[in-house]
Amino acid sequence: MMTDIDLHCHSTASDGTLTPAELVRAGAAAGLAVMAITDHDTTGGWADAAAARPDGLRLVRGAELSCRWHGAEPSIPLHLLAYLFDPAEPVLAAELLRLRVDREQRGEKIVENLRAAGVPITWDEVRGYAAGGSVGRPHIAQALIRAGLVTTTSEAFASDWLGARFLVPKSDLDVFEAVAAVRAAGGVAVFAHPRATKRGRVVPDELIVELADAGLFGLEADHEDHSPAERAEIRALAERLGLVVTGSSDFHGSHKTVRLGAFTTDPAAYEKIVSAATGVPVLG
Repeated sequence: MMTDIDLHCHSTASDGTLTPAELVRAGAAAGLAVMAITDHDTTGGWADAAAARPDGLRLVRGAELSCRWHGAEPSIPLHLLAYLFDPAEPVLAAELLRLRVDREQRGEKIVENLRAAGVPITWDEVRGYAAGGSVGRPHIAQALIRAGLVTTTSEAFASDWLGARFLVPKSDLDVFEAVAAVRAAGGVAVFAHPRATKRGRVVPDELIVELADAGLFGLEADHEDHSPAERAEIRALAERLGLVVTGSSDFHGSHKTVRLGAFTTDPAAYEKIVSAATGVPVLG
């Protein structure tokens, strides 16, 4: 009997606050039967999560890919959840490496800009918050909080700080190339929070139709950044296109208030994802 399935969780390998080992233990403690580790543009947490996986918890290894659609001006960033792909497949591995290097350089540039404006933080401190994972804006936000300049991550992400004034653009994958690369690596691609209007601009349904034709497998509908109406729209679109529907917490530890298992995926959708993937198996 399978119970709760949460397919979108982050660790310190990207911008979560729990280590991969702590994350899987927290998943089991939260009553999850299945959880996915989906750090941004990295498989760096996979080995530790696998080694610490408690009995009775199935682990889906994945990543959340930073993508962009160039069919609008300016182009629109979006995220793809890639599940159960082979991390050694050369094309996708090279793209992930490129994104991680870019993320590191971007973080360093943001810190340089902040220091030039008189903000008392250092790159060493920010890197320390990343604990060996890839540096992201949440780690810079932690340094701003420590310096007493903001009180929350959300405040740090506002336009006065990392949202606009000190924003440095990041490199992304073309979304069609990303879907193709995930498929070539035996993985399954699901569009993360496609209607999260509170995060900014969202892509038109026509793009999702094109992505479905190109091999997109599913849409994440149940997510804290979607209103009930947006969830219903995504379900209707997924049904029309024959895509699976997922739900998940997008857990980041204390960087967000959402709990593990706050939103979950139907077991039938999970089974379809597992059946379609040929890259690596589910553990457990």
